[in-house]
Amino acid sequence: MNLGIIGAGATGLTAAYDAVKAGHQVTVLEAADELGGLAASIPIGGVPLERYYHHIFRSDRDIIELIEELGLGGDLRFHKPTTGVFRDGTLHPFSTPLEMLRFPSFSLVDGVRFGASSALLKAVRSGERYNDLTALDWLRRRAGRKATETIWEPLLRGKFGDRADEVSMAWLWARVHCRTFELGYVHGGFERVYAALRDAVAARGGKVEFGKKVETIRQPEGAEQVTVTTGDGASYAFDQLVVTVPQPVFAKAADVPSDDAVWRNQYLGATCFVLELDRSAIPYYWLNINDPDFPFLAVVEHTRMVDREEYGGRHLLYVGNYVPRDDWRFTTDPAELLDRYIPYLRRLNPEFERSWIQEWHFSRAPFAQPVVTPEYRSLIPGHRTHMSRVTLATMAQIYPQDRGQSYSIALAHRVTKLIGAS
Repeated sequence: MNLGIIGAGATGLTAAYDAVKAGHQVTVLEAADELGGLAASIPIGGVPLERYYHHIFRSDRDIIELIEELGLGGDLRFHKPTTGVFRDGTLHPFSTPLEMLRFPSFSLVDGVRFGASSALLKAVRSGERYNDLTALDWLRRRAGRKATETIWEPLLRGKFGDRADEVSMAWLWARVHCRTFELGYVHGGFERVYAALRDAVAARGGKVEFGKKVETIRQPEGAEQVTVTTGDGASYAFDQLVVTVPQPVFAKAADVPSDDAVWRNQYLGATCFVLELDRSAIPYYWLNINDPDFPFLAVVEHTRMVDREEYGGRHLLYVGNYVPRDDWRFTTDPAELLDRYIPYLRRLNPEFERSWIQEWHFSRAPFAQPVVTPEYRSLIPGHRTHMSRVTLATMAQIYPQDRGQSYSIALAHRVTKLIGAS
Protein backbone atom coordinates (compact mmCIF):
# COMPACT_ATOMS: atom_id res chain seq x y z
CA MET A 1 0.00 0.00 0.00
CA ASN A 2 0.91 3.66 -0.23
CA LEU A 3 1.07 4.59 3.45
CA GLY A 4 1.22 8.10 4.88
CA ILE A 5 2.34 8.81 8.44
CA ILE A 6 1.96 12.13 10.22
CA GLY A 7 4.67 12.75 12.78
CA ALA A 8 8.34 11.73 12.91
CA GLY A 9 8.48 10.86 16.59
CA ALA A 10 8.98 7.41 18.10
CA THR A 11 5.58 6.11 16.96
CA GLY A 12 5.68 7.55 13.46
CA LEU A 13 9.24 6.50 12.61
CA THR A 14 8.78 3.01 14.04
CA ALA A 15 5.55 2.57 12.10
CA ALA A 16 7.37 3.70 8.95
CA TYR A 17 10.17 1.22 9.65
CA ASP A 18 7.73 -1.66 10.16
CA ALA A 19 5.90 -0.76 6.95
CA VAL A 20 8.94 -0.44 4.66
CA LYS A 21 10.27 -3.75 5.95
CA ALA A 22 6.97 -5.29 4.83
CA GLY A 23 7.40 -3.79 1.35
CA HIS A 24 5.03 -0.82 1.50
CA GLN A 25 5.58 2.65 0.09
CA VAL A 26 5.85 5.10 2.97
CA THR A 27 5.94 8.88 3.36
CA VAL A 28 6.35 10.51 6.78
CA LEU A 29 5.23 14.14 7.12
CA GLU A 30 6.78 16.09 9.99
CA ALA A 31 5.81 19.68 10.84
CA ALA A 32 9.13 20.51 12.53
CA ASP A 33 12.59 20.43 11.00
CA GLU A 34 13.86 17.76 13.38
CA LEU A 35 13.31 14.12 14.27
CA GLY A 36 12.02 12.66 17.49
CA GLY A 37 8.88 14.57 18.49
CA LEU A 38 9.06 15.09 22.25
CA ALA A 39 12.43 13.29 22.14
CA ALA A 40 13.91 15.79 19.66
CA SER A 41 17.39 17.07 20.41
CA ILE A 42 19.59 20.15 20.39
CA PRO A 43 23.39 20.09 19.89
CA ILE A 44 25.54 20.60 22.99
CA GLY A 45 29.25 20.61 22.26
CA GLY A 46 28.49 18.92 18.96
CA VAL A 47 26.56 16.07 20.64
CA PRO A 48 22.75 15.75 20.48
CA LEU A 49 20.93 16.18 23.78
CA GLU A 50 17.18 15.74 24.20
CA ARG A 51 15.18 18.95 24.65
CA TYR A 52 13.31 17.26 27.49
CA TYR A 53 15.06 14.81 29.84
CA HIS A 54 14.89 11.23 28.61
CA HIS A 55 16.07 7.84 29.77
CA ILE A 56 14.72 4.30 29.63
CA PHE A 57 14.29 1.52 32.17
CA ARG A 58 15.43 -2.10 32.20
CA SER A 59 11.77 -3.04 31.73
CA ASP A 60 11.45 -1.10 28.44
CA ARG A 61 11.85 -4.14 26.22
CA ASP A 62 10.37 -2.69 23.03
CA ILE A 63 12.87 0.15 22.71
CA ILE A 64 15.76 -2.05 23.86
CA GLU A 65 14.94 -4.61 21.16
CA LEU A 66 14.63 -1.88 18.53
CA ILE A 67 17.95 -0.32 19.53
CA GLU A 68 19.60 -3.71 19.20
CA GLU A 69 17.94 -4.35 15.83
CA LEU A 70 19.24 -1.01 14.54
CA GLY A 71 22.80 -1.97 15.49
CA LEU A 72 23.09 0.42 18.44
CA GLY A 73 22.89 -2.12 21.24
CA GLY A 74 26.55 -1.66 22.11
CA ASP A 75 25.93 2.02 22.77
CA LEU A 76 23.01 1.52 25.16
CA ARG A 77 24.47 1.94 28.62
CA PHE A 78 22.71 1.46 31.93
CA HIS A 79 23.54 3.63 34.91
CA LYS A 80 22.60 3.82 38.59
CA PRO A 81 22.12 7.56 39.06
CA THR A 82 21.10 9.14 42.33
CA THR A 83 17.79 10.76 43.28
CA GLY A 84 17.02 13.41 45.84
CA VAL A 85 14.04 15.24 47.32
CA PHE A 86 13.99 18.93 48.20
CA ARG A 87 11.65 19.41 51.12
CA ASP A 88 11.43 22.07 53.85
CA GLY A 89 14.41 23.91 52.40
CA THR A 90 16.72 20.88 52.51
CA LEU A 91 18.09 18.33 50.06
CA HIS A 92 17.48 14.71 51.08
CA PRO A 93 18.90 11.58 49.40
CA PHE A 94 16.15 9.33 48.04
CA SER A 95 17.89 6.77 45.82
CA THR A 96 17.66 3.51 47.73
CA PRO A 97 14.92 1.76 49.72
CA LEU A 98 16.90 2.38 52.90
CA GLU A 99 17.15 6.13 52.19
CA MET A 100 13.43 6.22 51.51
CA LEU A 101 12.63 4.43 54.76
CA ARG A 102 14.90 6.83 56.68
CA PHE A 103 13.46 9.99 55.20
CA PRO A 104 13.83 12.56 58.03
CA SER A 105 10.17 13.42 58.54
CA PHE A 106 9.11 9.75 58.60
CA SER A 107 8.53 7.83 61.80
CA LEU A 108 9.34 4.13 61.71
CA VAL A 109 5.68 3.40 60.98
CA ASP A 110 5.60 6.04 58.21
CA GLY A 111 8.67 4.54 56.56
CA VAL A 112 7.32 1.00 56.74
CA ARG A 113 3.95 2.02 55.27
CA PHE A 114 5.65 3.95 52.47
CA GLY A 115 7.88 0.99 51.65
CA ALA A 116 5.09 -1.58 51.91
CA SER A 117 2.74 0.38 49.63
CA SER A 118 5.49 0.80 47.02
CA ALA A 119 6.29 -2.92 47.22
CA LEU A 120 2.61 -3.72 46.71
CA LEU A 121 2.51 -1.63 43.53
CA LYS A 122 5.61 -3.46 42.30
CA ALA A 123 3.99 -6.81 42.99
CA VAL A 124 0.59 -6.13 41.40
CA ARG A 125 0.87 -7.23 37.76
CA SER A 126 -2.05 -5.31 36.33
CA GLY A 127 -3.21 -1.82 37.11
CA GLU A 128 -6.78 -2.64 36.10
CA ARG A 129 -7.83 -2.94 39.73
CA TYR A 130 -6.97 0.75 40.19
CA ASN A 131 -8.93 2.10 37.21
CA ASP A 132 -11.72 3.64 39.27
CA LEU A 133 -9.60 4.96 42.13
CA THR A 134 -7.85 8.29 42.56
CA ALA A 135 -4.18 8.20 43.48
CA LEU A 136 -4.37 10.46 46.52
CA ASP A 137 -7.27 8.53 48.08
CA TRP A 138 -5.43 5.23 47.67
CA LEU A 139 -2.13 6.65 48.92
CA ARG A 140 -3.67 8.13 52.06
CA ARG A 141 -5.13 4.72 52.92
CA ARG A 142 -2.17 2.55 51.95
CA ALA A 143 0.99 4.68 52.21
CA GLY A 144 -0.34 6.74 55.11
CA ARG A 145 -1.08 10.41 55.46
CA LYS A 146 2.47 11.43 56.37
CA ALA A 147 4.11 9.80 53.35
CA THR A 148 1.34 11.09 51.11
CA GLU A 149 1.59 14.67 52.36
CA THR A 150 5.40 14.67 52.34
CA ILE A 151 6.26 12.75 49.16
CA TRP A 152 3.39 11.86 46.88
CA GLU A 153 1.02 14.80 47.10
CA PRO A 154 3.66 17.47 46.35
CA LEU A 155 4.79 15.48 43.31
CA LEU A 156 1.25 15.06 42.00
CA ARG A 157 0.38 18.71 42.61
CA GLY A 158 3.66 19.83 41.08
CA LYS A 159 2.84 17.90 37.93
CA PHE A 160 -0.94 18.20 37.62
CA GLY A 161 -1.68 21.35 39.61
CA ASP A 162 -5.38 21.76 40.37
CA ARG A 163 -6.10 18.41 38.70
CA ALA A 164 -3.98 16.40 41.17
CA ASP A 165 -7.01 15.22 43.17
CA GLU A 166 -8.44 13.65 40.01
CA VAL A 167 -5.38 11.67 38.87
CA SER A 168 -6.03 7.96 38.48
CA MET A 169 -4.33 5.41 40.72
CA ALA A 170 -3.83 3.25 37.62
CA TRP A 171 -1.57 6.00 36.27
CA LEU A 172 0.50 6.05 39.47
CA TRP A 173 0.66 2.24 39.55
CA ALA A 174 2.28 2.32 36.11
CA ARG A 175 4.82 4.90 37.32
CA VAL A 176 5.92 2.69 40.20
CA HIS A 177 5.45 -0.80 38.79
CA CYS A 178 7.32 -0.38 35.51
CA ARG A 179 10.32 1.60 36.73
CA THR A 180 13.75 0.30 37.69
CA PHE A 181 16.62 1.77 39.69
CA GLU A 182 18.89 1.44 36.65
CA LEU A 183 18.38 3.94 33.82
CA GLY A 184 19.45 3.43 30.22
CA TYR A 185 20.82 6.05 27.85
CA VAL A 186 22.20 5.74 24.32
CA HIS A 187 25.76 7.02 24.07
CA GLY A 188 25.51 10.10 21.86
CA GLY A 189 21.81 10.65 22.57
CA PHE A 190 18.51 9.10 21.53
CA GLU A 191 18.63 11.11 18.32
CA ARG A 192 20.91 8.34 17.05
CA VAL A 193 17.98 5.92 17.32
CA TYR A 194 15.67 8.20 15.34
CA ALA A 195 18.33 8.95 12.75
CA ALA A 196 18.90 5.21 12.33
CA LEU A 197 15.16 4.69 11.83
CA ARG A 198 15.04 7.49 9.25
CA ASP A 199 18.02 6.02 7.40
CA ALA A 200 16.54 2.52 7.46
CA VAL A 201 13.28 3.86 6.04
CA ALA A 202 15.12 5.79 3.31
CA ALA A 203 17.26 2.76 2.43
CA ARG A 204 14.06 0.85 1.61
CA GLY A 205 12.60 3.65 -0.51
CA GLY A 206 10.59 5.49 2.15
CA LYS A 207 10.64 9.25 2.67
CA VAL A 208 10.68 11.55 5.68
CA GLU A 209 9.72 15.12 4.77
CA PHE A 210 10.22 18.04 7.16
CA GLY A 211 8.41 21.37 7.40
CA LYS A 212 5.15 19.64 6.53
CA LYS A 213 2.59 20.97 8.98
CA VAL A 214 -0.67 19.21 8.22
CA GLU A 215 -3.55 21.56 7.46
CA THR A 216 -6.31 19.20 6.36
CA ILE A 217 -7.07 15.49 6.29
CA ARG A 218 -10.01 14.47 4.11
CA GLN A 219 -11.59 11.25 2.90
CA PRO A 220 -14.85 11.84 1.02
CA GLU A 221 -17.51 9.22 1.55
CA GLY A 222 -16.77 6.15 -0.57
CA ALA A 223 -13.26 7.32 -1.51
CA GLU A 224 -10.51 4.73 -1.53
CA GLN A 225 -7.79 7.21 -0.64
CA VAL A 226 -7.28 9.89 1.99
CA THR A 227 -5.94 13.30 1.02
CA VAL A 228 -3.57 15.37 3.15
CA THR A 229 -2.66 19.01 2.52
CA THR A 230 0.20 20.78 4.28
CA GLY A 231 0.96 24.37 5.13
CA ASP A 232 3.36 24.81 2.23
CA GLY A 233 0.57 24.05 -0.23
CA ALA A 234 1.55 20.45 -0.97
CA SER A 235 -1.07 17.71 -1.36
CA TYR A 236 -0.72 13.95 -0.85
CA ALA A 237 -2.98 10.98 -1.51
CA PHE A 238 -2.55 7.77 0.51
CA ASP A 239 -4.20 4.36 0.64
CA GLN A 240 -3.89 4.47 4.44
CA LEU A 241 -2.87 7.21 6.85
CA VAL A 242 -1.48 6.80 10.38
CA VAL A 243 -1.72 9.92 12.55
CA THR A 244 0.65 10.13 15.53
CA VAL A 245 0.27 13.80 16.49
CA PRO A 246 -1.77 14.83 19.59
CA GLN A 247 -5.50 14.29 19.31
CA PRO A 248 -6.47 18.00 19.27
CA VAL A 249 -4.13 18.58 16.32
CA PHE A 250 -5.66 15.67 14.45
CA ALA A 251 -9.21 16.70 15.35
CA LYS A 252 -8.73 20.17 13.93
CA ALA A 253 -7.08 18.97 10.71
CA ALA A 254 -9.64 16.22 10.13
CA ASP A 255 -12.65 18.39 10.96
CA VAL A 256 -13.71 15.85 13.57
CA PRO A 257 -17.26 16.34 14.94
CA SER A 258 -17.30 18.16 18.27
CA ASP A 259 -18.88 15.21 20.10
CA ASP A 260 -16.15 12.77 19.04
CA ALA A 261 -13.97 11.19 21.73
CA VAL A 262 -10.77 12.72 20.32
CA TRP A 263 -11.82 16.11 21.69
CA ARG A 264 -12.35 14.91 25.26
CA ASN A 265 -8.90 14.11 26.61
CA GLN A 266 -7.13 17.04 28.19
CA TYR A 267 -3.41 17.78 28.01
CA LEU A 268 -0.91 19.83 29.94
CA GLY A 269 1.89 21.64 28.15
CA ALA A 270 5.58 21.19 28.94
CA THR A 271 8.32 23.75 29.37
CA CYS A 272 11.96 22.88 29.87
CA PHE A 273 15.24 24.72 30.20
CA VAL A 274 18.59 23.13 29.45
CA LEU A 275 21.24 25.11 31.29
CA GLU A 276 24.88 24.70 30.30
CA LEU A 277 26.77 25.35 33.54
CA ASP A 278 30.46 25.73 34.33
CA ARG A 279 30.02 23.69 37.53
CA SER A 280 27.61 21.22 39.13
CA ALA A 281 24.43 22.62 40.67
CA ILE A 282 23.02 19.66 42.63
CA PRO A 283 24.52 16.45 44.06
CA TYR A 284 21.97 14.18 42.33
CA TYR A 285 20.92 13.18 38.83
CA TRP A 286 17.23 13.71 39.60
CA LEU A 287 15.87 16.09 42.22
CA ASN A 288 12.15 16.12 42.97
CA ILE A 289 10.94 19.50 44.21
CA ASN A 290 8.54 18.84 47.08
CA ASP A 291 8.29 22.39 48.40
CA PRO A 292 4.93 23.63 47.08
CA ASP A 293 5.94 27.25 46.43
CA PHE A 294 8.48 26.36 43.73
CA PRO A 295 7.51 27.21 40.13
CA PHE A 296 9.02 24.01 38.69
CA LEU A 297 8.62 20.35 39.60
CA ALA A 298 12.00 18.74 38.92
CA VAL A 299 15.64 19.53 38.30
CA VAL A 300 17.71 16.94 36.45
CA GLU A 301 21.50 17.16 36.16
CA HIS A 302 22.09 15.01 33.10
CA THR A 303 25.84 15.00 33.60
CA ARG A 304 25.41 13.24 36.92
CA MET A 305 24.54 10.23 34.75
CA VAL A 306 26.51 10.84 31.54
CA ASP A 307 30.13 12.05 31.60
CA ARG A 308 30.22 15.82 31.09
CA GLU A 309 33.33 15.49 28.92
CA GLU A 310 31.01 14.22 26.19
CA TYR A 311 29.52 17.73 26.10
CA GLY A 312 32.70 19.76 26.08
CA GLY A 313 33.02 19.70 29.86
CA ARG A 314 29.72 21.50 30.51
CA HIS A 315 27.44 20.48 33.38
CA LEU A 316 23.93 20.12 31.94
CA LEU A 317 20.92 20.93 34.08
CA TYR A 318 17.28 20.48 33.06
CA VAL A 319 14.59 22.57 34.78
CA GLY A 320 11.23 21.12 33.77
CA ASN A 321 7.52 21.67 34.20
CA TYR A 322 4.08 20.49 33.11
CA VAL A 323 1.58 23.35 33.14
CA PRO A 324 -1.68 24.44 31.50
CA ARG A 325 -1.12 26.29 28.24
CA ASP A 326 -2.51 29.52 29.69
CA ASP A 327 -0.21 29.37 32.73
CA TRP A 328 2.39 32.15 33.14
CA ARG A 329 5.19 29.57 33.04
CA PHE A 330 4.05 28.59 29.55
CA THR A 331 3.34 32.07 28.19
CA THR A 332 6.20 34.13 29.71
CA ASP A 333 9.14 35.11 27.52
CA PRO A 334 11.89 32.49 28.16
CA ALA A 335 14.56 35.02 29.18
CA GLU A 336 12.24 36.56 31.75
CA LEU A 337 11.13 33.12 32.91
CA LEU A 338 14.74 32.10 33.53
CA ASP A 339 15.32 35.25 35.57
CA ARG A 340 12.29 34.36 37.69
CA TYR A 341 13.64 30.85 38.24
CA ILE A 342 17.12 31.94 39.39
CA PRO A 343 16.14 32.68 43.04
CA TYR A 344 14.64 29.20 43.31
CA LEU A 345 17.76 27.57 41.89
CA ARG A 346 19.67 29.49 44.56
CA ARG A 347 17.42 27.94 47.19
CA LEU A 348 18.49 24.51 45.93
CA ASN A 349 22.14 25.59 46.05
CA PRO A 350 22.84 28.83 47.98
CA GLU A 351 26.07 29.31 46.00
CA PHE A 352 24.29 29.30 42.65
CA GLU A 353 24.94 32.40 40.54
CA ARG A 354 23.55 33.55 37.20
CA SER A 355 27.15 33.65 35.96
CA TRP A 356 27.33 29.83 36.22
CA ILE A 357 25.07 29.65 33.15
CA GLN A 358 27.24 29.70 30.04
CA GLU A 359 24.42 29.00 27.57
CA TRP A 360 20.76 28.12 27.92
CA HIS A 361 18.07 26.57 25.74
CA PHE A 362 14.31 26.62 26.15
CA SER A 363 11.69 24.28 24.72
CA ARG A 364 7.92 24.38 24.94
CA ALA A 365 5.36 21.75 23.83
CA PRO A 366 1.60 22.40 24.00
CA PHE A 367 0.39 18.78 24.28
CA ALA A 368 2.88 16.89 26.42
CA GLN A 369 1.04 15.25 29.32
CA PRO A 370 -2.47 13.80 29.20
CA VAL A 371 -4.43 14.29 32.42
CA VAL A 372 -5.22 10.70 33.39
CA THR A 373 -8.32 10.61 35.60
CA PRO A 374 -10.46 7.57 36.54
CA GLU A 375 -12.74 8.55 33.64
CA TYR A 376 -9.80 8.73 31.24
CA ARG A 377 -10.01 5.12 30.11
CA SER A 378 -13.56 5.62 28.83
CA LEU A 379 -12.46 8.70 26.90
CA ILE A 380 -9.66 7.01 24.97
CA PRO A 381 -10.68 6.89 21.31
CA GLY A 382 -10.14 3.77 19.26
CA HIS A 383 -7.42 3.59 16.66
CA ARG A 384 -10.10 3.53 13.96
CA THR A 385 -11.44 7.00 13.22
CA HIS A 386 -14.54 8.35 11.46
CA MET A 387 -12.53 8.00 8.22
CA SER A 388 -12.08 4.38 7.23
CA ARG A 389 -8.54 4.84 5.94
CA VAL A 390 -7.24 6.97 8.81
CA THR A 391 -5.80 5.35 11.94
CA LEU A 392 -4.98 7.25 15.12
CA ALA A 393 -1.93 6.30 17.20
CA THR A 394 -1.10 8.84 19.90
CA MET A 395 0.39 8.79 23.39
CA ALA A 396 -3.06 9.45 24.84
CA GLN A 397 -3.95 5.88 23.78
CA ILE A 398 -1.12 4.40 25.84
CA TYR A 399 -2.95 3.49 29.04
CA PRO A 400 -2.14 3.56 31.89
CA GLN A 401 1.45 4.52 31.05
CA ASP A 402 0.39 7.47 28.81
CA ARG A 403 3.93 8.45 27.70
CA GLY A 404 7.37 6.97 27.05
CA GLN A 405 9.51 6.06 24.08
CA SER A 406 9.19 2.32 24.58
CA TYR A 407 5.40 2.44 24.85
CA SER A 408 5.26 4.59 21.72
CA ILE A 409 7.29 2.00 19.85
CA ALA A 410 4.98 -0.78 21.07
CA LEU A 411 2.03 1.32 19.91
CA ALA A 412 3.55 1.58 16.43
CA HIS A 413 3.97 -2.19 16.20
CA ARG A 414 0.34 -2.67 17.24
CA VAL A 415 -1.06 -0.16 14.76
CA THR A 416 0.91 -1.40 11.75
CA LYS A 417 -0.38 -4.89 12.44
CA LEU A 418 -3.90 -3.52 12.75
CA ILE A 419 -3.83 -2.01 9.26
CA GLY A 420 -1.85 -4.87 7.74
CA ALA A 421 1.30 -2.81 7.15
CA SER A 422 3.76 -5.07 8.95
